[in-house]
Amino acid sequence: MKSPEMYLECVSCGKTYDPWDLRYKCDCGGILDVKRDLSKIDGEELRKLWDSRWGLKRGVESSGVWRYRELILSVPDEMIVTRQEGNTRLYPAGSAGKWAGLSDLWFKHEGENPTGSFKDRGMTCGASAARRLGAKSVACASTGNTSASMASYAAVAGMRAVIFIPEGKIAYGKLAQALAYNGRTLQIQGNFDDAMALVQDVCRELNIYLLNSINPYRIEGQKAICIETLQQLDWQVPDWFVIPGGNLGNNSALGKALMELHELGIITKIPRIAVIQAEGANPLYTMWKNHTEFKPVRNPETIATAIKIGNPVSWPKSMRAVTWSNGVVEQVTEQEIMDAKAKLDAAGIGAEPASCCSLAGAKKLRDSGVIGPDEKVVGILTGNILKDPDAVVGYHQDTLMDHYGIRGTFANKPVVIPATLDAVRKALGD
Repeated sequence: MKSPEMYLECVSCGKTYDPWDLRYKCDCGGILDVKRDLSKIDGEELRKLWDSRWGLKRGVESSGVWRYRELILSVPDEMIVTRQEGNTRLYPAGSAGKWAGLSDLWFKHEGENPTGSFKDRGMTCGASAARRLGAKSVACASTGNTSASMASYAAVAGMRAVIFIPEGKIAYGKLAQALAYNGRTLQIQGNFDDAMALVQDVCRELNIYLLNSINPYRIEGQKAICIETLQQLDWQVPDWFVIPGGNLGNNSALGKALMELHELGIITKIPRIAVIQAEGANPLYTMWKNHTEFKPVRNPETIATAIKIGNPVSWPKSMRAVTWSNGVVEQVTEQEIMDAKAKLDAAGIGAEPASCCSLAGAKKLRDSGVIGPDEKVVGILTGNILKDPDAVVGYHQDTLMDHYGIRGTFANKPVVIPATLDAVRKALGD
């Protein structure tokens, strides 16, 4: 099936551009969408085509992104930069679902991607677009996961990766990846939003291709999270998708995918989208809750470093998705995030702190009656459990109170014992 021609369209004013114009924003300053004429696609035939590709062992379409290439990105195979990303598992929540009061809770675990986060879904498209445009260098501002992913895909593509991170405000598990994949890493004095402002200037002046989520092709790749989840559910649509909100590209992609699938008739039910932000980095929540204009959080703070973003560039697309789906935006405290993490980890699933906003938010929405006890809920887990090991160890050793005000409510403290059988019996309570 041949995909209709792509074009870029401004979210704010509707102006359109050639898809391979090197731009990230409209002349009016608005952010851009990748668009197609979906009336030229037979939704039923497309779904059958996607199902026929399920389980492919090799080739571009064995990727959990490029399996859905007709709605992702139109580039020749030889320009595609892929690590067979996607194909991540969908887990029943088990004991974590019982704790949240939800009988039909599932988690889509994007931490199972090649570099350990959902960013690989968008990065395969961003890197492929960079190759299509002839870029030699790519850059991003990052709190960790984006830099790890971009450095990896740039290495595969033979491009230079330039990374801007806030000094001292990145988890070592993520910084280690950026360094290991040979990314040129620049630690700036400031927070993520300062790094984001700087990287845009650098890319414009030094002819470097920008791969933050302001890049519209990143969002296209991240749509595959939603499409793959629905395919795993045999196209039966859940009542809710619950997703952490940081730079808001992920839930923007989720909403865009659902809109397109609904327009094509591949799904007929519209699930509600719940975006969950950390209380210390909550500009979308504040806007939604108070019905006010969008206002950045000047100095965002949260232990969930992946979403410690006060001025997310994708907020207009994010709000579009929430409004279209009759969704909600919620915030969770540091304590709620880490308690949810302890429960998710103890269920044998595990994820980085930001991911666990999905469980914390689902529980909070269940407790307030927004989500019913028997509704089918899919939470998105964005990163691997080893992305931020310091937070895990700190919680279970109950040492997070002074800096974050977090108690180890469900701490599983290590126990020091003599190397004797009697000591083992005593420690195990036998």
